[in-house]
Amino acid sequence: MKDFFKYMMATICGIIVLIIVGGILFALTLMGMLAGGDTKVKAKENSVFVLQLNGSVSERVEDNGPLSILLGSAGMDEMGLDDIVNAIRLARDEENIKGIYIEGGAAMFDSPATAQQVRDALADFKKSGKWVLAYADQMMQASYYVSSVADSLFLNKTGMIDFKGLGGKHEYMTGLYEKLGVKYQAARVGKYKSYVESVTRKDMSAEDREQREAYLKGIWQQWTTQMAESRHLAAEQLDQLANDSIILFASVDDYLKAGLIDRAFYPEEMKQVVRRKLKIDKDDDINQLTLTDMRNLKPAKKVKQKGGEVAVYYAYGEIVDEVASGFMSGHSIVGNTTVEDLQQLADDDNVKAVVLRVNSGGGSAVASEQIAHAIDLLKAKKPVVVSMGGAAASGGYMISCGANYIFAEPTTITGSIGIFGLIPNFSGLVTDKLGITWDGVSTNKYSDYETSLIFGSENSDEMRYLQGYTDRGYEKFLDIVGKGRSMTKDEVNEIAQGRVWLATDALGIKLVDQLGSLNDAVKKAAELASLQEYHTAAYPAKTEWIDNLLNSDEKKGSYLDSQLRQALGDLYEPVMQLRLDQMRNRLQARLPYSIAVR
Repeated sequence: MKDFFKYMMATICGIIVLIIVGGILFALTLMGMLAGGDTKVKAKENSVFVLQLNGSVSERVEDNGPLSILLGSAGMDEMGLDDIVNAIRLARDEENIKGIYIEGGAAMFDSPATAQQVRDALADFKKSGKWVLAYADQMMQASYYVSSVADSLFLNKTGMIDFKGLGGKHEYMTGLYEKLGVKYQAARVGKYKSYVESVTRKDMSAEDREQREAYLKGIWQQWTTQMAESRHLAAEQLDQLANDSIILFASVDDYLKAGLIDRAFYPEEMKQVVRRKLKIDKDDDINQLTLTDMRNLKPAKKVKQKGGEVAVYYAYGEIVDEVASGFMSGHSIVGNTTVEDLQQLADDDNVKAVVLRVNSGGGSAVASEQIAHAIDLLKAKKPVVVSMGGAAASGGYMISCGANYIFAEPTTITGSIGIFGLIPNFSGLVTDKLGITWDGVSTNKYSDYETSLIFGSENSDEMRYLQGYTDRGYEKFLDIVGKGRSMTKDEVNEIAQGRVWLATDALGIKLVDQLGSLNDAVKKAAELASLQEYHTAAYPAKTEWIDNLLNSDEKKGSYLDSQLRQALGDLYEPVMQLRLDQMRNRLQARLPYSIAVR
């Protein structure tokens, strides 16, 4: 017994020592990351910025610190468009950075416009007289589109290029829900408002097919025109190559003959190509700067902020009424939070003008309307200019249309002025299949109308109420757009109907004022504010990675979401759709589909 207590005490002491040592090591590691997170990088002579086109590219990435490794997001390879564009501009202005080396790959861009903005930044970089080279083992189509701007484009001898045009199939879940005993009830205004069709039809409507073909052809025309100019080919030639790609491209030699690449070789030779560009010895090391390095780059000359401030407010993601939790991953535009932010910008005397950077397919119609009202109040105090990113459609357009001036990228998806309400009815599943019945009492006829909509078999009166509610939402949408764009309600209704427009087409129908970049929008805002000198500041401020350590619920939700996606496979989308439809506001103004490209 004596030996038992002795060994037990020794074990307890060992555990205590282990906890103390582990705590010290963790503290030292945390301190090291804190110190490393603030380390400035200096561009040495003959530096090269290496832009890797892998992972995902979205409007903005909140957490850029080393904490992402601990929270399990490091493998996601997320890149922010703002970081990429800023890095390219820094590389242009830093004299020790001689060129950019693009490592092509399978990057997923959240929209065609996002890919175009990266490409445009690279084209602007080349105007400085510096070089751009691109190499890849394989290139998906969007990565090739971006990389085609390079002075020379190289491919691995065993590499491949995905080059087949834009398009894809859209899933219709109606048949699956029928088997589950679930029926979606929809109220919508706008014949092109096709979001509801994926759960109420089994095929594509003629109206949805019309709008999809129009904007996809417009985007592809933009892309082929730009690629053809860079590769010294005809746009029609590239279009034909896309038609013949499956039978035409059997080997790397076929890409050479088609003019899609300049040479093919193995990766080690690429280093010699870069050395020749840098005019250094074949054994000298190449000073490579990553995107992370560029974020921490110490400018050769410190730029002093001058003039008034032009605030750039980033509004991207789904528009929601309140902060979502659990499996709702991804950034969102929270109605009340955004309203408060805009009020603060309105009251800040240091802010002379605001650029609203919108990249959203919409969401809650109620939250969108509240944000639109806040923008009206902001505009009464100082100029507001909108810069549209990949999408500013439906609710995303509602919050944009009241600005003094609207810029859009050529391949921005916009419009989609329409409203819908979507409610699943579970009576076939709950009552017919599971045998659960409902009964109760109420003081008035429609006191429990939502239960009737979701679980009742006869709910025609309730659906008429929902349709009326949707009709009023659409009328309000028309009023907001008409006021913001100086159009009559009839003029807006003519181009509304939920129709999705490509920005190049939206320009001719007064939905946007000019095609241009975020930088163009900043210049316009400064002009409207009569600023001779100005500087910019980004809002909301990015979350510091140390804050993410203390508040990691969102990261946990993202992890659980990814695990659920893997477990459910093809069933993930319909199952999650049922859950999300219960969480969202009944009145929705959103795009009917994702516009991400690879």
